[in-house]
Amino acid sequence: MIFLTVGTQFPFDRLVRAVDQAVERSGCAVEIFAQIADSVYRPRSFDAVSYLQKDDFDKNMREASSIISHAGMGTITAALEGKKPLLVMPRLRKYGEVVNDHQLAIAKKFEQLGHLVVAYNEQDVPDKIKTLDQFVPAERKKSVDAVTQRISSFIQQVMHIGEFA
Repeated sequence: MIFLTVGTQFPFDRLVRAVDQAVERSGCAVEIFAQIADSVYRPRSFDAVSYLQKDDFDKNMREASSIISHAGMGTITAALEGKKPLLVMPRLRKYGEVVNDHQLAIAKKFEQLGHLVVAYNEQDVPDKIKTLDQFVPAERKKSVDAVTQRISSFIQQVMHIGEFA
C-alpha cells in the first residue's frame, strides 16, 4: 500500500489530483490510501480521508510500502526513520500553497543526499511513482557536530554585529 499524505495544516489539491490522474492513466495495481486534509479535490481512484488520528496516521506510515507527500519535514523525517521510499512534490509559493519556496529547497537538498524522490511538477508524478518500488533511501546520518558548529558560528556573527551597534 502507498500512503499519500499532504500534512494536516493545508490542502494540497495539486498533489492529490496528480496522483489520482497517474493512477487512472496507468491502471496502477498498487493500493493507495490518502490523508488529504481539507482538499477540495476528491480522488476517484483510491480511498481518502481528510484527517487521521495520530495512532491511525502512524499505523499507515508503518504499514505502507512507500509514501507520497508534500515536502514537509515531519513526513520526511518519519519516512526516513521508517526506512520508507518517499516521493515528495513541494508546495510552491506561485500557487499560493505556501508563503515561500522552503519546501522546494528542502526537497532539492534531500534528493541530493539520496533520501527521497522528487516530482517537481504534476507531469513528473506518474514516472516518479513507478520508481518508488525500486528506490532505497540513503540512510540519514546525524551530524550533531555540524549543527553545533552552525549554531556557534551564528552566535559569533550576532555578537560581532552587536559590537558595532
